[in-house]
Amino acid sequence: MATLHLDLSKSATRKSIFGQLVAATPDLLKGGIGVVVSDESIPEKSHFHNFIEVWEAIDTTIAPEWTKEQAKQVYYILAEAEATVHECEIEHTHFHEVGEGMTVREILGMCRAIELIAPDTITATKVQPGSGKVECAHGLLDIPAPATAAILERYHIPLFDERPEGELCTPTSAAFIAHFVKEFK
Repeated sequence: MATLHLDLSKSATRKSIFGQLVAATPDLLKGGIGVVVSDESIPEKSHFHNFIEVWEAIDTTIAPEWTKEQAKQVYYILAEAEATVHECEIEHTHFHEVGEGMTVREILGMCRAIELIAPDTITATKVQPGSGKVECAHGLLDIPAPATAAILERYHIPLFDERPEGELCTPTSAAFIAHFVKEFK
């Protein structure tokens, strides 16, 4: 496939992106995504506190090496953002929601979909971050949440001016976009 284009105009959540990736994956290969996401070497209810723990968990999975390496890079971008927000060294970052086992499995599944689709390049619309407030481990925060905002800013990801209510771009989806999307149209 030459170009994979993601529509992030209404939602840039992990769920929305994952759905687009599954839809773009050839039918005969879709099982390869499910195998990675359902791999119980990372228990759904587990929680990893930093990128080192996430990387170690990723290494235990049955995912192909390319998929594992891409997922690690997505989590490194997350760790960089957390370090920026909390003004600490990257080794001292602490993951809350982004360290949940199912989140790690979904990021692996998204990376596996990219591997199976094998696009030459990935483009996307501007990103819809949403607006308002979100309740998380750090309390009630503005949308985009600080880690999301740090990623969007650092990687110069263009955003829509008009923003509906709700969190429509999360830290994990922002990190995925930052890692994979090469051009915004």
